[in-house]
Amino acid sequence: MTDTSLPTILIVDDETGILETLEILLRSEGFAPRVAHGGRAGLEALECGDHDIVLTDVRMPQVTGVEILAAARRKDPDVPVILMTAQATLQTAVQAVNEGAFYYIQKPFRNDELVAILRRAAENRHLRVENTTLKKEIRRRDRAAEGAPIGVSKKWLEVVRMAEAVAATESTVLVTGESGTGKEVVARYLHDLSARADGAFLSINCGALPEGLLESELFGHVKGSFTGATKDKSGLFTAANGGTFFLDEIGETTQATQVKLLRVLQQREIIPVGATDAVPIDVRIIAATNRDLEEEIKRGSFRRDLFYRLNVIAIHLPPLRDRRDDIPVLAEAFLQGAASQRGEAPKRLSEDALEMLMEYAWPGNVRELENALERAVILSAGPVIGVTALPERLAERRAEPLVAERPTPNPTLETIERAYILWVLQSEQGNKTRAAETLGIDPSTLHRKLARYGVET
Repeated sequence: MTDTSLPTILIVDDETGILETLEILLRSEGFAPRVAHGGRAGLEALECGDHDIVLTDVRMPQVTGVEILAAARRKDPDVPVILMTAQATLQTAVQAVNEGAFYYIQKPFRNDELVAILRRAAENRHLRVENTTLKKEIRRRDRAAEGAPIGVSKKWLEVVRMAEAVAATESTVLVTGESGTGKEVVARYLHDLSARADGAFLSINCGALPEGLLESELFGHVKGSFTGATKDKSGLFTAANGGTFFLDEIGETTQATQVKLLRVLQQREIIPVGATDAVPIDVRIIAATNRDLEEEIKRGSFRRDLFYRLNVIAIHLPPLRDRRDDIPVLAEAFLQGAASQRGEAPKRLSEDALEMLMEYAWPGNVRELENALERAVILSAGPVIGVTALPERLAERRAEPLVAERPTPNPTLETIERAYILWVLQSEQGNKTRAAETLGIDPSTLHRKLARYGVET
């Protein structure tokens, strides 16, 4: 049913008296009637709005009730249409049923008879809409479940819960995290759980294209706007209308592109390259970056106003080294996927191989793990993947912690300070801005200290 709490009924008749009588009757019975005088007005009303029920006379000049029925069903196959006529014939009744009429009532009719029919139609409409909505929700949930982010660790489950909580909103989301942590996976999950799930999900890596080409891809261009623009071209924002647009590595964009993206977020419109007129868009934006945008703002390479527009809802993805409990389940999923693609039974990891995966630091995160297992599947002849099938770099020990378990005896004050700063930095997943806040020092002071300690900034 429509958003209003009362069932809306479009009444179409060429007799003013009948329209007025039915409007008064149905309003008193808890309906929301809308009247159209004649068939042409009925067609216009169908085009201009949605209705829960259509009640139309059959015999009208120019446009008949059967034509109204056909038009209503074309627009909404689930809308119940009730035909009324003073000259009922078997042929007309059969035609009405074949065309999909909900009911065929003969004039004159009793008011209680018509109201009872309309109540059944309203209930039918409610059940159909409810059934359609349920089917869409099931399809949406199934699709989302297929692409759900994989993990069992506490940190990762917090990410998933956050995504599920904000998916139904229209808010812009900024996903942060190191390269390979699964930012696009989370973005797709947000899309699949949203009301836009049936729309397009488009993505672009903002760092993969030069500025001019990136703007053309994003906003489109008009013929003659630059060398090689031989015809008008729609951009990805237009193509994503009704869906979700994922802007990956948005921290790589230039200031000029950032200004245009800010307009998109503020005005919900774009101006194609070389054009003067704005084009409205209906797109949910999800952005991602592996950079610390607050640091980029201080350096002058990222606009503060754009950051605030993007950072409505922030989701930070932890690196794989901080969610090691997820490595076995991720590995199993990747091995299952590889087996499915090759049409083979899935291989399994030996205990030593799994231990090696658990001990490795994974600087490339989940993407590196997937690539390593894809290689191992290819190189393993048998059903079990041993350590020899894994890349040699995995034999390296897990990265040493920033703070040693056995501190130096009688440490200097500088050694203690260094250890504490690095411990805080590690606790904040390398985010220098948050680490400076925790330490109670200015970020520039933190940068100087890290430089003195020989830590890459």
